[in-house]
Amino acid sequence: MASSLILPDQQTIHRMVSRYPEIDVPSVEACLAFLDTSTAFYNAVDNYLAHYRLSRGKFTLLMQLVEADENGLLPSEFAERAGVTRASVTSLLDGLERDKLIVRQPHPIDRRMLTIHMTDKGRELMNTILPQHFVWIKEWMENLSHREQQTLIELLAKLRSGIDLSEKL
Repeated sequence: MASSLILPDQQTIHRMVSRYPEIDVPSVEACLAFLDTSTAFYNAVDNYLAHYRLSRGKFTLLMQLVEADENGLLPSEFAERAGVTRASVTSLLDGLERDKLIVRQPHPIDRRMLTIHMTDKGRELMNTILPQHFVWIKEWMENLSHREQQTLIELLAKLRSGIDLSEKL
C-alpha cells in the first residue's frame, strides 16, 4: 500500500519565500493540493486492485482489452496507449499471462508479431472488478456537481497543457 504524501504546511512555504523568491505561494499550494488528492486517489485504487492481485499497470492493460475487438492488441499498441515503454508492457503482459488473464497469439498476417487477447478468466475478473470500480468513482466525484466535474476536466486539461517536460529540463 502506498503511503500518504507529507506536504509542507503554509507556514513552511511562506518561510521558503525568503530563500527562494521565485516561489509563487498560490501556485505551490495548488500544486501540493493536486498532488495530495492524486495520491489519495491512487492509494484507494491500489488498495482495491490489490484484492484482485492487480497493479494499476496490469489493470490499465486489461482495461484496454475490455473494448478491443477479436483481433486483440499488439504490445506496441499497449505501450503507445499507456504512454510507457515496450519493456514495461512486456513485463506487465508476462504477469498477466502467468495469471492466465491474457494469452499471446501469433498475428494472423505477420507471424513475427504477437497479438494479445483477454482470456475468459480475464473477462470474468474484469466483469467482477468494474462494477464496483465505477460505483467508487461515482462516489469519489459526488461532492462535485456535474458542472463542477466538467470544470475540473477543463482545468486539468489546461494544467496539463502547461506541462512540457522536454522544454523544462
